[in-house]
Amino acid sequence: MPAPSSDHPRPGGLVEPRDDADVPRWIADLGVPGLVDLHVHFMPESVQRKVWGYFDALPVHGHPAWPVTYRHDDEERVRVLRSLGVRAYTTLNYAHRPGMADWLNAYSATFAAAHDDAVPSATFFPEPGVEDTVAQALRSGVRVFKVHIQVGAFTALDPLLDGVWPMIAQAGAAVVIHCGNGPHPGEFTGVEPIRELVRRHPDLVLVIAHAGLPDYRAFADLAAANPNVHLDTTMVGTDYMERIAPLPADWPAILADLPGKVVLGTDFPTIPYAYSHQLAVLQR
Repeated sequence: MPAPSSDHPRPGGLVEPRDDADVPRWIADLGVPGLVDLHVHFMPESVQRKVWGYFDALPVHGHPAWPVTYRHDDEERVRVLRSLGVRAYTTLNYAHRPGMADWLNAYSATFAAAHDDAVPSATFFPEPGVEDTVAQALRSGVRVFKVHIQVGAFTALDPLLDGVWPMIAQAGAAVVIHCGNGPHPGEFTGVEPIRELVRRHPDLVLVIAHAGLPDYRAFADLAAANPNVHLDTTMVGTDYMERIAPLPADWPAILADLPGKVVLGTDFPTIPYAYSHQLAVLQR
């Protein structure tokens, strides 16, 4: 995709946001009261440091530099989101080994209790007791779960999760699931396990993180064929991601065939560009 041209109106006269300070103007021009960002991370400090450390080290391993734009404490990041016009946001954590989920969920519950605009969020991992973990999260009011198939190195079809998916579906909660083969494939990533998960649990609301990159078309087809499968926009089409997992040329036409199936996600705060860049890309 070409670089943003924020100084020029797009079809309909809407001008892309020039920078973060211009986002509230852009939202007002859209005629909406604000944004709901379904892919935001707020993590315990020790976990957040490790995540940022991983991205800081990418050039050492031959990957493009990933300068974290919003390397602030929790309260400053909340202030930034509010100043942008984000009215509601998740606090996604993801357990990547046994014994983490309850601790992460306790942090997320405390955070949501202190911030009215935070959507109660939780995670889980295929381990003994996972059904109790999910049941407790649902009782506490959690509306969104996050799982990361690549980092967690587990399959969505793990028998330990057989009882979890129906619980979430019955509660009407959503699962943001990182399951595509990008940025690096894992043993259990890709569309086929998710296709089978949807076949088994058609009432389960799934939000495919990063639109399933780089397998955009396969996951878009899955969303088109299943009413409860959605795509999120996290990093999709940004200058950074276009170098790694470029969109198909007919992506706008693909999205046009998915009305109501695409939700805003950004990966804030750990993104290597301004929040406004993601929004400008989406307008294009």
